[in-house]
Amino acid sequence: LHFVLGTVSCTLFLAVNGLYSASDDVVELTPTNFNKEVIQSESLWLVEFYAPWCGHCQRLTPEWKKAATALKGVVKVGAVDADKHQSLGGQYGVRGFPTIKIFGANKNKAEDYQGGRTSDAIVDAALSALRSLVKDRLSGRSGGYSSGKQSRESGGGDKKDVIELTDDSFDKNVINSDDVWMVEFYAPWCGHCKNLEPEWAAAATEVKEQTKGKVKLAAVDATVNQMLAGRYGIRGFPTIKIFQKGEEPVDYDGGRTRSDIIARALDLFSDNAPPPELLEIISEDVLKSTCDAHQLCIISVLPHILDTGASGRNSYLDVMLKMAEKYKKKMWGWLWTEAGAQSDLESSLGIGGFGYPAMAAVNARKMKFALLKGSFSEQGINEFLRELSVGRGSTAPVGGGAFPKIHSVEPWDGKDGELPVEDDIDLSDVDLDDWDKDEL
Repeated sequence: LHFVLGTVSCTLFLAVNGLYSASDDVVELTPTNFNKEVIQSESLWLVEFYAPWCGHCQRLTPEWKKAATALKGVVKVGAVDADKHQSLGGQYGVRGFPTIKIFGANKNKAEDYQGGRTSDAIVDAALSALRSLVKDRLSGRSGGYSSGKQSRESGGGDKKDVIELTDDSFDKNVINSDDVWMVEFYAPWCGHCKNLEPEWAAAATEVKEQTKGKVKLAAVDATVNQMLAGRYGIRGFPTIKIFQKGEEPVDYDGGRTRSDIIARALDLFSDNAPPPELLEIISEDVLKSTCDAHQLCIISVLPHILDTGASGRNSYLDVMLKMAEKYKKKMWGWLWTEAGAQSDLESSLGIGGFGYPAMAAVNARKMKFALLKGSFSEQGINEFLRELSVGRGSTAPVGGGAFPKIHSVEPWDGKDGELPVEDDIDLSDVDLDDWDKDEL
């Protein structure tokens, strides 16, 4: 048996099993049409971010379609395959599936939908949000979106979010910054630069909003700041370069529209986003919620605390954290437990007999797992996960076909373990001489 995971399998899977089709009243949204359909729309939107393999998403699909049909012509209902379009999911902080967002008057501040997963509950929430939007318009509160739209339509671009850099200010702002910088080198007389200017300005505002300032758009007048132009070999205008801490600058060679620029900025943002959380399995809820919401969950079973102490355990956790960082764009879940704490889980994953630490990658949808056979090290785990991500590596069904009972345990306190206190045995009343004779 083999997993077929990663980008290749997702493409094949979607071709056959997409959750929505053109015949539904649900609008399929992608990075290409999201800005035009949702952000620039006057309508209220409900948007579901889903993954085709996610069981909760599959159960929501018929309800989402019913709600879309009921709301047709009143509220727009869309869906994003956030497994395929990870940059779009990352832009809106999607960490699990399904995630539902409401885009109201201010499209730059989407609200989380926390209601029920039935079509009735979804329709009620949509009408409630619609009522609020209309009341705000009636009272003169536009929510901020319409004023932004007018400024764009009036032609210009408000350059307030484009950071102007000079020979003097460049190094202290950009070099060694923890943020990502996209820098346009321009000349005031250049026609292409003038065409780019409103797109760059509009993108700067949206990127600042969506990345909370973690990706910055800047501009350098290369005719005035000739030291910078010479340092970076600027030969034509406009030239756009991407600066990231600790890396050589690279040329941006994408499209020149605001949506192209925003898409690249959000990809850079997701590359630099924090890794997923590494959670201890202290309850059934932790295991199930993590494994149900992600394509794979990586489960480590670490040696007992008395065998490693705190420093040894932390060194294993550090290895896992580094791997979670390396593979964060895969959107996998990361879990750990102590040897013996979840013995039923160990048995179902065939772990107990191999010694500790051990690692299994579990596909909860298929209830299959693969075991780390190499060393529990950055190199060994990297090799294991790389094989899985390209669809190689042998797998087996989870014992019993489902996760076993998970015991609720106290979380690790971060300290070295203590041996259990044993009662002292009082031998004063035992006549050892008689005992020896009886034994003989």
